[in-house]
Amino acid sequence: MASLYDVLGISIGASCVEIKAAYRKLARTYHPDVVAMNQKESSAHQFMMIQSAYSTLSDPEKRAQYDRDNRYRRSSAMASMAGRNHTFSCAGGSGRKWETDQCW
Repeated sequence: MASLYDVLGISIGASCVEIKAAYRKLARTYHPDVVAMNQKESSAHQFMMIQSAYSTLSDPEKRAQYDRDNRYRRSSAMASMAGRNHTFSCAGGSGRKWETDQCW
């Protein structure tokens, strides 16, 4: 099974800005309202996976719990994130929650 990071096509150390950008790009591509009629069912499933991944990774507490629970390739993660600040904060100054960011 693909990790949530794989679903969004981002690295483990992705910032909140990168997570949101990946989510929006994929949501525009796979949203059931924008795909052809013959692709709606598969698109809806893919969109729900994308939504679930974004919901978890955009929330710092959920993301930390996901990372702890899954220990996503710890050795490669540590090597790729060496020297980075590991604090994940999505507040960004706007004070908005991810639910309100879905309106584009």
